[in-house]
Amino acid sequence: MHALFAFLVGLAGGGLGGLVGLGGGFVMVPLLVYLFRMSQHDAQGTSLAILLLPVGILSLVPYWRAGHVRIDVAAWAALGFLVGGFGGGTLAQLLSGPGLRRLFAVLLLGVALDLLRR
Repeated sequence: MHALFAFLVGLAGGGLGGLVGLGGGFVMVPLLVYLFRMSQHDAQGTSLAILLLPVGILSLVPYWRAGHVRIDVAAWAALGFLVGGFGGGTLAQLLSGPGLRRLFAVLLLGVALDLLRR
């Protein structure tokens, strides 16, 4: 059952990642917290491990084929993500579990409210 739930978390994250461009943070982290009773730190770390190459490549292929990928922007953003990811991951280890969870919730609410406003 554990493997099935893990597969379903990945299926939800991958499906929504391919559909609307999000998955790890907005879908898989909450599912990992609720289904696997993970701490916020464990859920975020596990989500990042799930998203390592080559997992994202299959979500990218349909966009690439349709001409919807800007490689120049993606390459520079990937470099920024590399540096920012290390910095953010380091900073997250300095926060308490509840503090990190609250920060995550505020980010989710902010993004949701902005999307509703537009």
